[in-house]
Amino acid sequence: MIAATAARVVAVLALLVVAGCATLESRTPEEWVKARAQERWDTLVKGDFEAAYAFMSPGSQAVVTKKDYAGSLRRDFWKSAKVEKVTCPTAAACEVDLSIEYVYQGRRTTTPLRESWIKEGSNWWYVDKS
Repeated sequence: MIAATAARVVAVLALLVVAGCATLESRTPEEWVKARAQERWDTLVKGDFEAAYAFMSPGSQAVVTKKDYAGSLRRDFWKSAKVEKVTCPTAAACEVDLSIEYVYQGRRTTTPLRESWIKEGSNWWYVDKS
């Protein structure tokens, strides 16, 4: 009885894993990049610059160290960020349009921002152009 129940649980879990993989693989590049870009900006708003650095492309990380990246950012500067639109002209490159809210001279300001993202390996990465 216990063995049969355990076998059913394992079978259900296996189906959920397969279904989850199918769902992930069926996402469009725009959906992937939108999620990754929003995640990256959520870490910046929280001030977790180490986590934000992990979204940078391997090429960007080869040029900018984690310490230099974190040192170039101001904690508590950004108040919110929202991905507005993702356009992928190729299967391996996307442009992300965002609205960024920050404090400048004591006033909250919202401004548009455009970022570049590339697919390298099996993941999407932010390209630092600074």
